Amino acid sequence: MRPGIVATAILRSGLAIALCQAALLAIPAAAADGLTREAAGSTRSLYLLLIRQARADGRPRAALAYLADFDRQHPGDFDARVLRINCLLDLGHTEAAVAALAQLPAGGADGEVHAVRGHVLAAQGGWSPAIVEYQAALGASPADPLIRNALGYAQLRAGLLPEAIETLRAAADLAPENTVIRNNLLLALTLAGRAGEAEAAIRAMPDAGARAALRSQLGEQADRLAVTTVEGR
Repeated sequence: MRPGIVATAILRSGLAIALCQAALLAIPAAAADGLTREAAGSTRSLYLLLIRQARADGRPRAALAYLADFDRQHPGDFDARVLRINCLLDLGHTEAAVAALAQLPAGGADGEVHAVRGHVLAAQGGWSPAIVEYQAALGASPADPLIRNALGYAQLRAGLLPEAIETLRAAADLAPENTVIRNNLLLALTLAGRAGEAEAAIRAMPDAGARAALRSQLGEQADRLAVTTVEGR
């Protein structure tokens, strides 16, 4: 799984991206351009949103390229460091993500740090320690459905199926249209021997082709995880 942190769906047009990049170029350390600190902070936020959007669009390499440019303007920025770790995980570069995680400021323990630590541990197959980190992250952001989803999947992989089902149900309540959360919940139900409940949810889907594809995917995943679900416990 390459779980991710949610990105706001903005800055989709090429014009908006071009404007954001143009604004960034006006910000360097030379305060001689006359930009106020408030304006610089606003442009920083816009460029971070551009980077998050690239990642949300499935373009982690573009996001990393933007981050390299961003780092020249804002070296050591905490949000950029976290984004870099998640982009590396998106690409399956686990060792690089581990190294980047080690560069986060010592003692950082806010919800975002706990979440990204959980992602790195999950990428390494450390499901039980990932659960601890996700629970801490959830304590800081109890209404975040993606953290609940990550926690539920880690519980599933650790063999804690009743806990996984409850966690994923809560995530689905918070984000009922999220198909990743829905599919993880159906997988947990299937692995827990509650295939009838999963099938009832599948039958409620209007598209017959989508129903067939999901049944096939769930079967393959359940078969693959049936033996390995206690890995990392």
